[in-house]
Amino acid sequence: MSVPTPASAAPPGQPKKAATAAWIGSALEYYDFFIYGSAAALIFPEIFFDESDPATATLLSLATFGVAYAARPVGALVLGHFGDRLGRKKIMVFTLMLMGLSTFLIGCLPTRDQVGTLAPVLLVLCRVLQGISAAGEQASANSMTLEHAPPGRRGFFTSFTLSGTQGGQLLATLVFIPVAALPEEHLLAWGWRVPFWLSVAVAVVGWVIRRKLDETPAFARQAATEGVAKLPLAILLREHWADVLRVVAGALVASVSTIFTVWALAYATSDAVGMSRSGMLWVGALANVVALAAIPLWATLSDRVGRRPVFLIGAAGSAVAMFLYLWAISTGSYPLTLLLGIVAFGVVYSAANGVWPAFYGEMFTTRVRLSGMAIGTQIGFAVAGFAVTFAARIAGPDGDDWFSVALFTAALCVPPMVAALSARETHRVPTERLGERTLAEAPGRETVAA
Repeated sequence: MSVPTPASAAPPGQPKKAATAAWIGSALEYYDFFIYGSAAALIFPEIFFDESDPATATLLSLATFGVAYAARPVGALVLGHFGDRLGRKKIMVFTLMLMGLSTFLIGCLPTRDQVGTLAPVLLVLCRVLQGISAAGEQASANSMTLEHAPPGRRGFFTSFTLSGTQGGQLLATLVFIPVAALPEEHLLAWGWRVPFWLSVAVAVVGWVIRRKLDETPAFARQAATEGVAKLPLAILLREHWADVLRVVAGALVASVSTIFTVWALAYATSDAVGMSRSGMLWVGALANVVALAAIPLWATLSDRVGRRPVFLIGAAGSAVAMFLYLWAISTGSYPLTLLLGIVAFGVVYSAANGVWPAFYGEMFTTRVRLSGMAIGTQIGFAVAGFAVTFAARIAGPDGDDWFSVALFTAALCVPPMVAALSARETHRVPTERLGERTLAEAPGRETVAA
C-alpha cells in the first residue's frame, strides 16, 4: 500500500483549505441527512405508513429517523478502520458520494399506496446507507482539520465541521419551507421528493471540493515513520478505552439536537398545539443562522480557556434550555417559541456542539484518531437518534407531555457533563503529542503532562 510523503507541517494555506472543505462537505452531507428529519416529522407518516392510525404512523416514521443512528456504529467500525489505514481524504470523498446516492434514491421510492409494505422497507434500507455515510463523515473531516490546524487554533479550525453541519441543517430547512407550503395534494404527490433529488448536485459539488485536498502532515508522518496500524480497533480498545467511553458519554448531548429538530417540530405542528409547519421550520432556520456565528465563537473561547469548561456550559445549559423551549411550544406562543428556540439551540447548545470536534479528537493519537472519534461518537449518536422515538413514547398517547420529554432530554445531558469533568484538558498540548498521556499509563512508559 502506498503512503503519503512525510511532512513536518501543513503547507501554506492548507489549514484554511481543510477547514473550508470540511465546512462545505459537511454542509452538503448534512443537508441530505437533515432533510430526512423534516420529512420524517411532517410527511412520511402519511405516505409510507398506515394513515388510519396517525399516532402509530408518526411513531414509526420517527423510528426510521433513528435507524440511521443504529447503523452508525457499524459504519464507524468499518470507516474508522480504513480511515486510520488509508488516510482521511479517501473516507471524506467516499462518505459524501454514499450519502448523495442514498438520499437521491429516497426521492425515487414508491409510496405505501403503490407497493404496500415494501415501501417502508426500502425507506429503511436507504436510511441505513445514510447512517453508514454519516458515521465516517464527521470523524474524517474533524481529523483532517485538527491535523492541519496551526498550534493554539485547533478549536477554531475543527469547529468548521460542526458549523458546516448547521449550515446543512439550515439549507435543508430553507429548502423544506417552500415545499411544506405547497398544497397538500402536491406536497404528498411529488413535492416532498424534490429536496431529495437535489442530492445529486450535493454529491458533485462535494466531490470537486474534497478530491483536491492534501492528506494531513500528521498522518503522513505516522505512515512514513511508525507505519499505520494494521488493526486500529485493537490499539484503540487496548490503549484508549477510557477515552472511547468518554466520547460515547459526551456524544449523548446530540440528543438535544434530535429532540429539537424532529420531536419538537412534530409536537408543535400536532393538533395538541397547532402551529404551522412553515412557522416552525423558520424557528429551526433562524436558530441555525445564530449557531453559524456562535459555534466558531465558542470554539475560539475554548482555544483560550480550554475545552472542558465550554463543553460543560453547553451540556448543562442545554438541559435547562430545553425545558424552556418545550414549555414555550406548549403555550402556543410563536414569538416566545422563536426566541427560546434561538437561545436554546442557536446559542447554548452551540457551546457543546462547537467544541466537541477538538475535545474528542485531542483525546487520541494519530494512529487511532479517526477510529476513536468515529466509534465513540456514533455509539452515542445512536442513542441520540432513538431519543426521538423514546420521546414520542414518553409524550403519551396524545403526544403532549412535553415536561416528561424535557426531563428525559435533561437526563441525557448528565453523562456528557460527567465525561467532561473526568477528561484531561488538552487545548495546549502540541498536536504531535496528543493522546500520549493515555499511552503513558501503560507499563514502562513515561507520563506526559497535559
